[in-house]
Amino acid sequence: MAACLAAGGSFAFGFDDVDRLAKAKAALPHVTAPLNLPPDLRGLSYDQYRDIRFKPDQAMWRADGLPFELAFFHLGKHQTAPVRIHEVTSSGAVRHITFDPKTFDYGKNKVNPANWGDLGFAGFRVHYALNKPTYKDELVVFLGASYFRALGRDQHYGLSARGLAIDTAGGKGEEFPRFTEFWIERPASNATSLVVHALLESPRATGAYQFTLRPGESTVADVRSRLYLRAGVATLGIAPLTSMFQHGENQPRAGEFRPEVHDSDGLMVATGEGEWLWRPLINPSKPLVTSFATRDPKGFGLMQRDRAFASYEDTEASYERRPSTWIEPKGAWGAGRVELFQWPTADETNDNIVAYWVPDTVPAPGQPLDFAYRMSFQGDVQQRPPTGWATQSRTGRGFAEVAADEVNYVVDFTGPALDALPHDAAVKPVVSAGPNGRVVETNAYRIAANGAWRLTLRVRRIDATQPVELRAFLQQSTHALTETWTSIIQPA
Repeated sequence: MAACLAAGGSFAFGFDDVDRLAKAKAALPHVTAPLNLPPDLRGLSYDQYRDIRFKPDQAMWRADGLPFELAFFHLGKHQTAPVRIHEVTSSGAVRHITFDPKTFDYGKNKVNPANWGDLGFAGFRVHYALNKPTYKDELVVFLGASYFRALGRDQHYGLSARGLAIDTAGGKGEEFPRFTEFWIERPASNATSLVVHALLESPRATGAYQFTLRPGESTVADVRSRLYLRAGVATLGIAPLTSMFQHGENQPRAGEFRPEVHDSDGLMVATGEGEWLWRPLINPSKPLVTSFATRDPKGFGLMQRDRAFASYEDTEASYERRPSTWIEPKGAWGAGRVELFQWPTADETNDNIVAYWVPDTVPAPGQPLDFAYRMSFQGDVQQRPPTGWATQSRTGRGFAEVAADEVNYVVDFTGPALDALPHDAAVKPVVSAGPNGRVVETNAYRIAANGAWRLTLRVRRIDATQPVELRAFLQQSTHALTETWTSIIQPA
């Protein structure tokens, strides 16, 4: 991979350098970079673009035997906006990584790269010996806008993270900020982490980011960010996660042999007030925005709790291996809300779920806004509430018919607080349905087959044109035994 010296000196490049760039750009009008894609790359079909592959033996740092390696994505098809990528050397100098067509296999494509010049890249991926010492697996991918995905041990790509979300809900149309430039620190020969710096740009915002990636059973990314607004926004989404939910146990799909199809099955929130919340995801009939207000949240994430193959029966997609991603704020984030945006999707090729933190107040244009957090990409071992949690949520009738204006729910819970109960423990359900619902019936009992506890509830809607907000948890005496399960009955 050819590289040329872009900057250097006695100082070590770092976050403050990216911050200076972001601040300077925020003071200027946004300029959309021209799309100068060569003609023979503009008209590539999906299959033709997939036929362009980076050569594994050309991976950056492979010849040096370093624990991390870099591979690059070619421009073409939907990936038309180049990003600049640099290496920060062990001395702290910056070396630009120049595009070289010799590092790519173009397959059956008839292209002539001789006059392309330094085309740039669509993005990059990091490889590391995650699952076995003899092979370097894909660890993280940065590709498209501010999207990135990471894997822990024995996981399969699923949901995506983003650097920033602007006006996903509440504005006149979503704005997608882009990572336009990356600086990747060269790792030491015994490194167990990798540092990536990134510059984010959009018409109404700029930002400096630092990602410290630590691979493992749960791969962790410690994120430091400083944002600058150019203009006001309706919704500023911090630490956004994007996922897919087509159908599941709470929303079966007729004619589908797979019981469930989703990258995530619920949103979990740990509020600053000490409450744990669980909102099962749905594939709504029309766009649905809900939120949970709190101050200084302890965490939130889109989780894939169901890890059983039998729940999906998909031998190719491996939904049971999709990661859960937990966001743990560092420092005080102040007042705001965790917002969940769900919209309809007909199939699993379209992401239809977004969750993020929205601060109540944002600074004036040009003033910095700092957020730091830890992202954990978790598999079978994942964040849980300390007491008990929901393992499945179902709706529909049992033996008895349910009235047209009623909805019946069955929610199963497990966890250490429930496991410690004597067999004859007095457990009661605590259920509320808000002003537009009336709770008709509730029950709580232990399931003999597996030892879990089941909550059943039936609720009646008062006004079918308005939503119903449900909350439920299990309690012994005055002590909560589980997280709070929440759901929305959508308007008719």
